[in-house]
Amino acid sequence: MESRQKHPPAQHLPPEAVLEALGREARRRVQDATLGQNAVLALLGGAFIAFGALFSVILSTGVEAHGPKLLLQGLGFSAGFFFVIISHAVLFTEVNVMVPARMLTISTASQYARIGLFWIFAALGNLIGAVLVGWIVHLTQVYPAEQMEVLQHVVDKKMSYAETGTVAAWFAVLGSGVLGNWLVGMAAFFATMARTFIGKFVPVFLAVTLFVAGNFQHSPANAGYFALAMPGGEGPGWALAIGWNLVPAAIGNIIGAALLVALPLWYGLRQR
Repeated sequence: MESRQKHPPAQHLPPEAVLEALGREARRRVQDATLGQNAVLALLGGAFIAFGALFSVILSTGVEAHGPKLLLQGLGFSAGFFFVIISHAVLFTEVNVMVPARMLTISTASQYARIGLFWIFAALGNLIGAVLVGWIVHLTQVYPAEQMEVLQHVVDKKMSYAETGTVAAWFAVLGSGVLGNWLVGMAAFFATMARTFIGKFVPVFLAVTLFVAGNFQHSPANAGYFALAMPGGEGPGWALAIGWNLVPAAIGNIIGAALLVALPLWYGLRQR
């Protein structure tokens, strides 16, 4: 009798199952986890992203060629996002994909209220986590002036829209945030699809490096860079950074993840 041929296990989830998996994760966060648990995980998410920002600065310092410099910044920053993915920490821009995936399958007002609260906790927790890491790094570490110049250059790029100071410039930050979370949302989508660490890291690295190289706006990432620069007296100040970057970038991040990741993939891949 012929032995049955054994097929190797699938290396990834089918695309149509990924949004369902993201929706289940959002349901677990919103319904099963406590506010305290979500707050702690949001703090960790912001902290990991700040470490990724620091790593991107360290790796790219001293590199003069523009392409390799951006590649190394992307590699460094993708480490922070990868830590978030594999630890199941809470990150605002990942939540921007999970939550719409969940909202597409619910109908009660009470669930929407809990989701909204979770969203707010994610954003505030990420900011506080990044600020804490920035202060601890400032108090405990001394880095060469060359590295601080790289950090300042990144911060200046993030705040270049504020120099124009027009309504159009503010909305340009929002639009850049849409593109930024389109890429980061797809990174979360593909990382959820993969079943191995390497399989998760490759799309994270590619998508994150692309958004870093393109200078697209990503609210938690920018908060990480600002948090590293502010304690040393550098940077634009939190009021200007929040008003001219973090808020419009966050709005764009929500739009990009919901309308360019969750909604079209839900519609295009759902079973009829």
